[in-house]
Amino acid sequence: MNTDACHHRSVRAGRLVTLMLILQRRGRVTAAQLAVELEVSQRTILRDIDELSAAGVPVYAVRGPGGGFQLLEGFSHSLPDPTDWKPKPRRAGPARRATIRISPHGRRLAAVLGLLQPLRLDRTVQPDDNGWLQGTFRLATIDAAAIDVLSLSPDVEVLAPAALRSEIAGRLRRATDLYHHDGG
Repeated sequence: MNTDACHHRSVRAGRLVTLMLILQRRGRVTAAQLAVELEVSQRTILRDIDELSAAGVPVYAVRGPGGGFQLLEGFSHSLPDPTDWKPKPRRAGPARRATIRISPHGRRLAAVLGLLQPLRLDRTVQPDDNGWLQGTFRLATIDAAAIDVLSLSPDVEVLAPAALRSEIAGRLRRATDLYHHDGG
């Protein structure tokens, strides 16, 4: 992603938060007033209102004289006051990551389903003859990672950590035991 796109997203995100805070503090505000204050067009304000609404912020329009946009009464955002913000202490050591091999089909599925995210492919390791690549993903918990990996099975193989490999093997053994009997 280029720097301009990142900057644009950052500006837009900041504008959306500011818009929400203005509505919370002042109650009903017209699109024209918001456009002047945020230095954008009224069309941009309407798109931003749609974006906030799609994100679950209960903003609605009041038509007619004295109309404008406002938040549903009693709505309170969960954003902290910026003056109270303090960075969270970091855990010692690097973030835990799992190392995997993944097929081209597995990569597409992982992207579409939002699994193994963020998936970082290691382009320094050459793909095998079938196009499998090596990569890593953030390991929040062994249980959650096992579910994600099994959802993509057989298009992914866990290389590390051993605890994740063991958890997946145990789940597969239990599944095999369930389906292995002859039914009679």
